[in-house]
Amino acid sequence: MTTQQPHPVQVTHAPLEHGGAGAAIERWTMSGGPIEVSVLSLGATLHTVRVPDRTGAVAQVLLSSDELSAILGPARHYGATVGRYANRIADSRITLDGEEHRLAPTGHGVTLHGGSDGFADRMWSAEQVVDGERAGVRLHLHSPDGDQGFPGALDVWVSYLLDPRGELAIEYRAVTTHPTVLNLTNHAYFNLAGEGRGDILGHLLTVDADEYTPTDERQIPYGPYEPVAGTPFDFTSATPIGKQIHEEHPQLVGPGGYDHNWVLRPRAQDGPPVRAALLEDPVSGRTLEVLTTEPGVQVYTANSFAGAVTGAAGVPYGPYAGVALETQHHPDSPHHPGYPSTELRPDQEFRSTTVLRFSW
Repeated sequence: MTTQQPHPVQVTHAPLEHGGAGAAIERWTMSGGPIEVSVLSLGATLHTVRVPDRTGAVAQVLLSSDELSAILGPARHYGATVGRYANRIADSRITLDGEEHRLAPTGHGVTLHGGSDGFADRMWSAEQVVDGERAGVRLHLHSPDGDQGFPGALDVWVSYLLDPRGELAIEYRAVTTHPTVLNLTNHAYFNLAGEGRGDILGHLLTVDADEYTPTDERQIPYGPYEPVAGTPFDFTSATPIGKQIHEEHPQLVGPGGYDHNWVLRPRAQDGPPVRAALLEDPVSGRTLEVLTTEPGVQVYTANSFAGAVTGAAGVPYGPYAGVALETQHHPDSPHHPGYPSTELRPDQEFRSTTVLRFSW
C-alpha cells in the first residue's frame, strides 16, 4: 500500500433527488485523503467508493446508478442495508417461543432480504457522527411490530465511519420490544478495476473459511456444513474467482456461479472484527480486506445480471460485473438450531461491525 499522511475526514450532505414519498433522498459524502465514500438515506445505502490504484488514478469501485428509476428498481439492493433478515428464510415463516409468525413471501417458497418492502426500500433518518479520527453518518430506522410479518417493534442504527487511512467501518445496532429474529448486511457489489470496467472473474479472492452451506434449488441450506477442500468453493488461498465458476458442480449449475454462504473460522464472541475475505485486482493493485464480527459471508458473483442497470461509465452491468461479500449470519438460521442464533430479545442489544479496508 502506498503510504499516505492522514487527512481529516470531511463530511457533507445534500439532496440527491426527490424520493417520491414526501422526502428527499439525501447523499452523505465522506472524504479523507485519497478515499471518498457516499451514502444514501434511502436504504441506508453505501452508494459509491472512490479509491486510487497503484499509479494514483482514482476509480469508483461499487456498482451503482444515479438514476432514480434504477435506484428504486433493479438497483434497489445495490449497497443497501438489507433486513430485517438478510438472505433467505424457508417457507416464509418462523416460530418463536412456540408461536408461528407468517412472513411476507417474495416467491420461490422463501422470504428474501426481509420481504418485498424490506429495509432497502425505506427512507432512513441521518445525522453526522464523529468518533476520534473517524467521521461519517449514522442512520436510523423504526420498524413497527408486525412489519413484513416479523414480531417486535425494532429500532435499527447503521453508522458508516471513515478513517483517514482508507478504512470504512459499518456498525450496526438494534433493539426490539418483543422476541424476533434479525440478520443485517450490506449488499454492495465491488469491482476493484472500477465499475463498468470488465468483470471480476480475474479478481483474486481469499475467504477465511473451511466450510460452506450447500443449498437446495431454493438456495436454502439443506443440512450440515460441508468442507470446501477439493471443491470449487475452496478459496482458502488467493484464487481467481473465475477459475472454477463454470465447473459442472451441482452447487454451481443452478445459480450459474457463486451465491453461497461460507462459514467463517471461529472468532471470539463479542470480540473485534476478524478478517473474513480478501479481494485483489492484480491489474490495478487495489485490494479490499473485509473484517467482521459475523459468522458467515455470502459471496454472490452477480450471475443473473442482464444489463438492467447502467453505471456512470455508461456500461450495462452483465453477469459477473461485480461481487458481493455480504457479512451476515447463515441463511435460514431460524430453521437450523445448530447454526448461530439470530434471535433478539427485549433485554438484549444487537451489535455487529464490518470493516472494509482498502489499499492500493
